[in-house]
Amino acid sequence: MTTQVEREHDERYRAISARDTRFDGQFVTAVRSTGIYCRPSCPARTPKPENVTFYPTSAAAHEAGYRACKRCLPEAAPGSPAWNLRGDAAARAMRLIAAGVVEQEGVPGLAGRLGYSPRHLTRLLTAELGAGPLALARAHRAHTARMLLVGTDLPISEVAFSAGFASIRQCNETIREVFEMTPGQLRARRRGHIAEAPGIIDLLLPHRTPMDASGIFAWMAARALPGMEVATENSFGRHLRMPGGPAHLEVRQTPDGTLRLRVRVTRLGDLAPLVSTARRLFDLDADPTAIDQALSAHRELAPLVAAIPGIRVPGAADPHEMLIRAMVGQQITVVAARTALTTLTEQLGERTADGGLLFPTMVAIAEHGAEVLRGPAARIRAITGAAAALASGDLVLTVGDDATEQRARLLAMPGIGPWTADYVRMRVIGDPDVFLPGDVAMRAGAAAAGLPGEARPLTDWAARIAPWRSYLTAHLWRAAPVRTSRTATTKTLSKESS
Repeated sequence: MTTQVEREHDERYRAISARDTRFDGQFVTAVRSTGIYCRPSCPARTPKPENVTFYPTSAAAHEAGYRACKRCLPEAAPGSPAWNLRGDAAARAMRLIAAGVVEQEGVPGLAGRLGYSPRHLTRLLTAELGAGPLALARAHRAHTARMLLVGTDLPISEVAFSAGFASIRQCNETIREVFEMTPGQLRARRRGHIAEAPGIIDLLLPHRTPMDASGIFAWMAARALPGMEVATENSFGRHLRMPGGPAHLEVRQTPDGTLRLRVRVTRLGDLAPLVSTARRLFDLDADPTAIDQALSAHRELAPLVAAIPGIRVPGAADPHEMLIRAMVGQQITVVAARTALTTLTEQLGERTADGGLLFPTMVAIAEHGAEVLRGPAARIRAITGAAAALASGDLVLTVGDDATEQRARLLAMPGIGPWTADYVRMRVIGDPDVFLPGDVAMRAGAAAAGLPGEARPLTDWAARIAPWRSYLTAHLWRAAPVRTSRTATTKTLSKESS
C-alpha cells in the first residue's frame, strides 16, 4: 500500500517533471547527485526520482547541506501560501520571522510570542520544517540580500544591514554558503541597470498569476486616508511607522503586469519587514489557481471567478491600526468611516519629515480619541478602550497570533462583536477561511449571485467552500449591487473603511 509520504513525493515529482510554476515557493527540490536545491519550475533536466528529496523551506535544504541553484534561484520565488493556510505554531513562526521578529527580539522573543521556550521551539520547527528559527531567519535574510543585490545599486554594506545581518562579514559568509557566490558575483548576474532616486529602494514583488490588481487597488482607493495614503487605479502608497522610524511604501503595477515596490526607510534594518508588510497587504503569496479552481467548481460561483480571476484579500499594514479602523467602521458606510478616520488621523496623527501623515499611536487615541471621534458614547469608549489595551499590552494583536486565541481576546473586549473580530483575523493574520455572515454587503452580493441572502442558510452553504471562505467573501463583496440611497452612495464592498 502506498503511504502518504510516497504519495506526496509522487505528486511533487510530477510537478517538477511538468516544471509547474504554480508550486514555486511551496517547496524546494534537493538533488543528491548535484548537491543543489531548485524551485519546482527549474528549467534544468529533471533528476531521477531516487535522487530527489523535497523540503518545505530552502532553509531546510541548506541545513541538509545543499546550496541554491544558480539557474532558477529558488529564493526569488513567491512565498508559500501554507503559512496563511496553516494556523499551527510553525506557520505562525514563519509569519513572525518574515516580520523581522528574530532580528528585533532574537529567538527568545520569537519563542515568547508563540508561548514556547527557545529550546522547544527549535525542536518543533526542526521537526516540522527541517530547520530551526535561526536557520529560517538566516534564509529569510539571504533572500532579502539577494533581492537587493540584483534589484538595486545599494552598496554591499547597506545591503547587509538592510537584509538584517549583524555585520558585512556575516552577510558575505551567508551569501557564499547559500548561493556559492560572493555578493559581487550574485549582483553581476542581474539583467540591466537599476536606477533609483536618492534614498529610494525599488524592488520587484514576485507573485503568482492571475492577479486581480485593479480590484485591490480600487479597494485601497475607496478607503485611502488623505495625507497618509494615496491610491490610483494602478498604485497604492502610504506612510507608516516601523521600529526604526517613519517609512513610506508604494506598490505599483507596471504596463507588463509586474508589481514593483518602492520604499523609503529611516533605518535600513526595517526594509525586510516592510517588504513582508507589502506582500501581506496585497496577498501576494496566495495560490490563485488553487483558489479559483476550488471556487469555480461550484456552479453559482463559476461566473464570479470567470469575471474576476485571481481575486485577492487585502491584508493590513499594522495590526493595531487595523483594529481601530475596523471598529470605527462598524455599522457605517465606507464613505462615513473614511471621513471619521481622516479626521482622527489629521488631528491625532504625527507628521513625517516630508509632510506625510502617520496613523495616530494607540496612546494618542486612548488619551484624546474621545475629543475627536463622533457617535454613540459607548462606541467611542470601546474604541479608546481598545487603544488603551493595545498600548499597555493588555491586548495582544500580531500577525503571528493563533486565530482562535486572537478571536477570543477580541470578543472579550467591550464593543467588539463577531464581525469585527473575524474581519480583523482575515486582514491581520491573512486567514483564508473567514466568513462574515453579519456583513450586509456580502449578503447582498450573495443574493445577486443566486445564493441564500440570509445569514444562517448562507453560512451553511459556504461551509462547502472551506478552506477558502475569505476569497468567497471577497467575491461576494464585489458582486454586491450598486446602492444609490443616501446612506450608501458608492458600491459597497463591505461595511467598514480599511
